[in-house]
Amino acid sequence: MNDIIAYFSIIPSTHRSLILVGGITIFWLIENTFPFFRMSYKKWHHAGINFFLTFTTIIVNFVLAFILIKTANWTTENHFGLLQWLPELPIWVYTIVGLLLLDLIGAYLAHYVQHKIKFLWRFHIVHHTDTWIDTTTANRHHPGESIIRFLFTTLGVLIAGSPMWMVFLYQSLSVIFSQFNHANISLPDKLDHFLSYFIISPNMHKVHHHYVLPYTDSNYGNIFSVWDRLFGTFTTLSKEKIVYGVDTHMAAEENNQLKNLLQIPFQKSRSIKNS
Repeated sequence: MNDIIAYFSIIPSTHRSLILVGGITIFWLIENTFPFFRMSYKKWHHAGINFFLTFTTIIVNFVLAFILIKTANWTTENHFGLLQWLPELPIWVYTIVGLLLLDLIGAYLAHYVQHKIKFLWRFHIVHHTDTWIDTTTANRHHPGESIIRFLFTTLGVLIAGSPMWMVFLYQSLSVIFSQFNHANISLPDKLDHFLSYFIISPNMHKVHHHYVLPYTDSNYGNIFSVWDRLFGTFTTLSKEKIVYGVDTHMAAEENNQLKNLLQIPFQKSRSIKNS
């Protein structure tokens, strides 16, 4: 465990990039071999759009990274935050508690709020417009949403009192798990069901991408499934009934053109729940 802490305390940017690229590559290869759905689409065109939005997410996080670093350093130096106030724990317990807190605030809460607040939904809806969910969808975020998610991550670091090595560890795991649960892969039903008691499994997250309510407003988790189960936002839907997308943007010119995707937050809302 000490080796892991030491590594993520000084993890180079190139290594973090390799985690992102390596994850996409691995799950891309797997989903081509064991697809969840056999979809007929221009995979490289689709990937190009999602890669562009991934790149904008990287830029946003790079530009604002100093805020995250200063926040993490301030919490540890001033002994502020839940982790700082806990009694001494075994390092592995301390790490799990920290990851759970970061996942709750930086991912689950951020995701939940974006579905409930009209203004934030305008940006998050871009992620939901994807009608061909695969591993590249994981970082299909409008630049505006990337800023929103960054702010929640910073809030999570502040409340949890996380050291920077834990933040880097969480972000690395978050990338991998998001690519995993968005990937168009088919796990044995019993295995997927078992995993869903602990982490966000592919089948579990695919339900969240069903095109209509109430399924769109469910299964908000990123890494750990405990929060959906604890707060009553967990639901299931059979694979045969899942239709990807969001009912207000099902036309190809709305969901498969980069220019329109970037403009969606500033267009007149057509969503019933957010009108």
